Amino acid sequence: MMRYIKLLNFEINRFSKIYLSLLLITLVSQFAGVILVTKSLLHDARDTMSKERLSEAAYITNYGGIDFTHIANTLLFVGPIALSAVALIFYIFLIWYRDWFGKNTFIYRLLMLPTSRLSIYLSKATAIFLMVLGLIAFQLIILPMENALFNSYVPEALLNMEMSTSTITEFSPILALIIPSTFTQFLISYGIGLMIMSILFTAIMLERSFRIKGIIMGLLYCGIATVLFLAPVLVMEIGDFYFYPKELFGLLLALGIIVTGISIWLGSWLLKNRVTV
Repeated sequence: MMRYIKLLNFEINRFSKIYLSLLLITLVSQFAGVILVTKSLLHDARDTMSKERLSEAAYITNYGGIDFTHIANTLLFVGPIALSAVALIFYIFLIWYRDWFGKNTFIYRLLMLPTSRLSIYLSKATAIFLMVLGLIAFQLIILPMENALFNSYVPEALLNMEMSTSTITEFSPILALIIPSTFTQFLISYGIGLMIMSILFTAIMLERSFRIKGIIMGLLYCGIATVLFLAPVLVMEIGDFYFYPKELFGLLLALGIIVTGISIWLGSWLLKNRVTV
């Protein structure tokens, strides 16, 4: 366990500079978005009121008020979230391949450590998952601050409504995706994320084990795993079968656990028996 924790700490430290940069970009871009977009919205509202000689009440009646959803759907706000997501998806591959293609081919030393290779596999998977949770937690911390800043800028007469953090996430498609409204939805969303990561890890292990043939095998494995997981949905679409929502959820949950378990087992087996130094 101690070796696993040391490996986990090592993996997190290796990505820490880029990770902190992503957090900083998110912080600066979103707060800048709140300030700049709010000022632009207020300028447009006052310009319209001046040209059409409208009172604030008449403006709200004709055009509606201003709320935080105007901010949450802008590029300055969602851009850093998308950037972070892409960076972590890319890191699923980088976390393995840089060990082979780095200056010192670090994988040789890593695989010769006196520890289970499963610990190496799990430490990399856990590092990525913890980074994802860290980004979500960071967003949940700064979102109320951004909302408070927005409310302080907008006059109460032009404010559509003061939105809570949960309301903002419900009305923003991107935030609703990364911050599910219920714990069950959270488990489903990030459970699927873990499954996809385990499938990709296994595809990488296949490529590292069999090289050119492994690329084809990895792609085939991704396809088979996807079809297996979505089998109940495909059966409903193609055949005459019908599953009730609870039945469909239960089947997808069971298949998701099976696919994830097989992927972790196969990936760790390949790392132990086929990937050599």
